[in-house]
Amino acid sequence: MRLPYELQLGWRYTRAGRATRRNGFISFISGVSMFGIALGVAALIIVLSVMNGFQKEVTDRMLGVISHIEIFSRDGQALADVDAIMAAARKNPEVTGVAPFVAAQALLARGEDMKGALIRGIDPKLEPQVTDISTTAQQGALDKLVPGEFGIVLGIELARSMFVRVGDQVTLVAPGGQVTPAGVMPRFKPFTVVGTFDSGHYEYDSALAMIHAEDAARVFRLEGPTGVRLKLKDLHQAREVADQLAATLPGQFLIRDWTRANKTWFAAVQVEKRMMFIILTLIVAVAAFNLVSTLVMTVTDKRADIAILRTLGSSPKSIMGIFVVQGAMVGVIGTLGGLLLGLGIAYNIDVIVPALERLFHASFLPKDIYLISKMPSDPQRGDILPITVISLVLAFVATLYPSWRASRVNPAEALRYE
Repeated sequence: MRLPYELQLGWRYTRAGRATRRNGFISFISGVSMFGIALGVAALIIVLSVMNGFQKEVTDRMLGVISHIEIFSRDGQALADVDAIMAAARKNPEVTGVAPFVAAQALLARGEDMKGALIRGIDPKLEPQVTDISTTAQQGALDKLVPGEFGIVLGIELARSMFVRVGDQVTLVAPGGQVTPAGVMPRFKPFTVVGTFDSGHYEYDSALAMIHAEDAARVFRLEGPTGVRLKLKDLHQAREVADQLAATLPGQFLIRDWTRANKTWFAAVQVEKRMMFIILTLIVAVAAFNLVSTLVMTVTDKRADIAILRTLGSSPKSIMGIFVVQGAMVGVIGTLGGLLLGLGIAYNIDVIVPALERLFHASFLPKDIYLISKMPSDPQRGDILPITVISLVLAFVATLYPSWRASRVNPAEALRYE
């Protein structure tokens, strides 16, 4: 099949100058533009993939402690019929695990040291269905939460801040006191530390403590669990499932999914990711608009060729098409090169980063500072496709003005001194 001559000439001009001195500088500028586009596209893919990886790691660690969906009573008291709510929730096909819990705030005291803590009463048998806390806790720690024995499992950072170890006792100070002849006295209950957990998320490791649900109901004077926690097949469907449960569950409940519970953090991550996308896109834009200078110099150099083509019957539209093809080829090659480079690094960053750390004798993510010690990466199609399209569009737009100038060349003036 015979290609249109505009495509043939455009591709020839793209390759021209690499072996000749006359067009060597133009070819060099074209190569710089191509390299700049490739570098910008690769940087965008790598940075967004690493940010996705960090977000995924933090989300996985967070969801190892909290559940996908939580159901509360609107008055904050114990649920009237927990078994019926759990049975109704299991009917949703997206729900894979259900467990009751008690949520309350209290003070933990040891000697003169006192810390505020989020107390969570759990059922040790059902808790593994909704969180991964059993895998981050000391082996057998949750099994030691026996009703009536008042055992407690502390976050590792909370235990360190209180200088307690397994076997030590801490005193739980419940909110709301009891009336005595001497006045209102706070309610104290000693608990024995039976284990610790390390979720890798400081917010929870430094403030969360778990006890048995029956002990929690007894200490906080509740008639039963205050909520039900759910785990889903797809965590990204949490909002949709929460809306479905709000319409199907019998009674009026407060239903909160994990995205709403951590709304501020996820909003900050999305804003940061959006700003990084905009900033790095400017790199691609600068490289793409370098094509303007390349094509302007090419048009100036090819004025005689343009004039000859015009005298042979080429239309201004065809002349414009030739230089659009030339600039678009640079954009396409640069974009594809950046795409391959970016994906190659993003998919092998777990090998590249350790090699660089050994080469420079440095640690990019020290374990004692960051909760993630390995550079994560998660390339997503939703990021890669817009990057590719934007790069190609910018390269095409950059070719329009020089190509239009080429189509306006007057053959008589161009050939006057030839």
